[in-house]
Amino acid sequence: MATHFEAIIVGSGIGGLSFALNLAQRGHSVAIVTKKTSSESNTNWAQGGIACVTDKTDDFQSHMKDTLTAGDGLCDVDAVKHIIESGPDRVAELIAWGVEFENGTDGRPDLGREGGHSQRRILHARDMTGRAIESALLRAIARSPQVVMLEHHLVIDLITRAKLGACPIGASDDRVLGLHVLNTKAGRVETLSADAVVLATGGIGQVYQFTTNPDIATGDGIAMAYRAGAEVRDMEMVQFHPTALKAPDGSRALISEAVRGEGAILRDVSMRAFMKDFHPLGDLAPRDIVARAIDSVMKRDGAPHVLLDATQVAKGHFAERFPHIYATCLKAGFDLTKEPVPVVPAAHYLCGGIATDLRGQTSLPGLFAVGEVACTGLHGANRLASNSLLEAVVLAHDGAAAAHDEIISKLKPSSSLPAWIDGSAGDPDERVVLTHNWDELRRTMWDYVGIVRSTKRLQRARTRIGTLSDEVREYYWNFRVEPRLLELRNLIQVAELIIDCALQRRESRGLHFTLDYPAKLAEARHTSVRRPQGRP
Repeated sequence: MATHFEAIIVGSGIGGLSFALNLAQRGHSVAIVTKKTSSESNTNWAQGGIACVTDKTDDFQSHMKDTLTAGDGLCDVDAVKHIIESGPDRVAELIAWGVEFENGTDGRPDLGREGGHSQRRILHARDMTGRAIESALLRAIARSPQVVMLEHHLVIDLITRAKLGACPIGASDDRVLGLHVLNTKAGRVETLSADAVVLATGGIGQVYQFTTNPDIATGDGIAMAYRAGAEVRDMEMVQFHPTALKAPDGSRALISEAVRGEGAILRDVSMRAFMKDFHPLGDLAPRDIVARAIDSVMKRDGAPHVLLDATQVAKGHFAERFPHIYATCLKAGFDLTKEPVPVVPAAHYLCGGIATDLRGQTSLPGLFAVGEVACTGLHGANRLASNSLLEAVVLAHDGAAAAHDEIISKLKPSSSLPAWIDGSAGDPDERVVLTHNWDELRRTMWDYVGIVRSTKRLQRARTRIGTLSDEVREYYWNFRVEPRLLELRNLIQVAELIIDCALQRRESRGLHFTLDYPAKLAEARHTSVRRPQGRP
């Protein structure tokens, strides 16, 4: 017998938590399913802030223009307009839930500036904005009796009418009914049913060898949505953050774009500033341009990194304005106030994802998506810095209204869903295979599907990852499920979707640059993939 909730939200970042609060305020029973603890989310790692027009010197048209310019022709203008104009109300909602943004000495918001923005419009809580938002929303969730938090629960797959044999995948009468979830603490698979399911699982950074994302960013929501038949779009548009600290131990740590917004300069290893060679905005150019510029300079010089010089802007206030970044660099042996630090690009943010409308609804009835897992059309071919948190909170608010309509409709899914069956599957006996496959996948994606691509590289990656997919599929069906296996299965699915979309796009636009098609087509079009119709 399945446990039933009116809504199940998978993920506990800004999108999932604010979606849950909006539904709870409407009186609905909500379960938040998160695979680690509730505070472990991509939101918690966000440094820069939330982009929003709040100052009289700024306006919606300026923010829209900056977003459309960064998106390189692929943005949905209606989505850009709606999300940006909804921003002030949604920020006010965050503040009402307890989020505290930094104010200046005059009591007005202390607004930062980041790459691609023509104005200072970034609301922040020093360099730990995501953590401040996450903490406030979790406190609000704890006060809501309507919401149940299921920690250490990893979703295996969605349950749909098609998967139960009631209709083909992609049929008009298909819909999501619930999900199978691995309770990692108890070691058992549980069945949950819901009137509406919301995917808010964050990003896909762990598909690459080097990423600014936490280890939870394994693309779970996108993979399970695709397997259930939902449309997935623009997966080739993977944003590489230009400035990740290259620590002596080989690790990568994000250095927010806000540091360059305060005047830090990128230099090559001979200490020459180079960004003006690539774009009139120099160090504040959009991220795709800065990342490719760094990649080009590193290859030109045969250097393992470039340098970020914050010594001039750092004097007297750097440690106060950017305490987390300062401490992270100091721990790695670098004092940002006294010396330039080595930086390299790293996988950071997915601009594509599960295709949704402006109410978070996917192509599969009953299924919603919000946050980085979703593709609304706001980001286009390249995300403008700090627009992601804005998008998540706006779509969570509007999506909750749509989910409310779904919940009160007469189309009620049955709570008598089938239990998970292990059958004759045994315990994994070669876990080292998973580790090797995980490492090979991430290296392959970094080497062949990175900042600069080619058709030959993409085809090689598809062949290698296809072999990994066959191995993991066999492993999945022969052994009992465990977190590492489920996450690897999802990452491989995500990698295949990225490659499929990249091979579809025969041009260079935004984050997708290919040596075989360096020009940009006259008309920007979305790439799209959907599981072939038929029974699963």
